[in-house]
Amino acid sequence: MAFRRGNRIELKTPQQFLAMRQAGLVVAHTLEHVRQVAAAGMTTADIDGIARARLRDAGATSSFLGYHGYPATICVSVNEEVVHGIPGRRPLHDGDLVSVDFGAIIDGWHADAAISFGIGTLDDTSRRLVDVTERALWAGLAKAIVGNRLSDISHAVETCVRADGAWHVIEDYVGHGIGSAMHMEPPVPNYGAPGKGPELRVGMALAIEPMVTVGTIDTRVLEDDWTVVTEDDSRAAHWEHTVCITPEGPWVTTAIDGGVARLAALGVTVPTRD
Repeated sequence: MAFRRGNRIELKTPQQFLAMRQAGLVVAHTLEHVRQVAAAGMTTADIDGIARARLRDAGATSSFLGYHGYPATICVSVNEEVVHGIPGRRPLHDGDLVSVDFGAIIDGWHADAAISFGIGTLDDTSRRLVDVTERALWAGLAKAIVGNRLSDISHAVETCVRADGAWHVIEDYVGHGIGSAMHMEPPVPNYGAPGKGPELRVGMALAIEPMVTVGTIDTRVLEDDWTVVTEDDSRAAHWEHTVCITPEGPWVTTAIDGGVARLAALGVTVPTRD
């Protein structure tokens, strides 16, 4: 999905971060619920219906529905689909690798996150792909600290992926700034040398989202003008979190615990906020 270019990086107040956290909790709990209930025989449209109901019950609205004409509440990408899969009649089967991307708005403030998981039992390669992509996300989140440079996040993501084996980081699709709009400055690549780009400042918020494949990094867009698939039809995984940069450290507003546990395991301490 395209993001807003040519504007200055938006800095949020603590009160605005709180609104983003409320949206983030809607996203976090919805994605966890989807992970728990998704099963073979369901369609991708069934998952979209679950997310739509959760938004309604939470009093939130969708970041995705209607965005540049996007026709659904979530993106559901299966197996060779990397991102932006439109929910529809496609049934889920045992062994499928599913990525669900979801965004919510509360009081005009956005949160955006994605998870990848298996239906039933994943093969070993797919399981490892999901795991390394998630670990790479958290490696990047751990660098979302005041005084670092934007590409320190990018470098951490890429380093984690490449250290684990013959995986490939998608380069054509990147993370983004987020706040009063879903896609804002700055773009956040998942690769590159450290120490470059804008300095990370209090009040910035970023959506970090590595996309990793078993095979080629080359992709194509299907005839629906949205669904991105790998050129060689190899499987892909996608993980994403929204992180707010605070004086105390990264606050992962789309993680149920704010990111405390996973960041602590990486040596990053974040005070519990809620």
